[in-house]
Amino acid sequence: MIKNLVKHGNSWAVVIDRPILDLLKIAPASQIELTTDGKSIRIAPVNSDDKKAKVRDARARVNSKHSKAFRKLAE
Repeated sequence: MIKNLVKHGNSWAVVIDRPILDLLKIAPASQIELTTDGKSIRIAPVNSDDKKAKVRDARARVNSKHSKAFRKLAE
């Protein structure tokens, strides 16, 4: 899909069609995350539940791998 930028006040905007918003489960009031590698832009819905789950999993992996060292440090 090729889109053109649209003037919006002093800025430029990209209009995202409703079917794409529905596919990504993005509502007009949803927060989105923009990331770039310097050549392209990635737009993704912010999902705090996914981030919390990732942190929980990472903490569990670190705790299981280094539990002996943590116990020694706590003494």
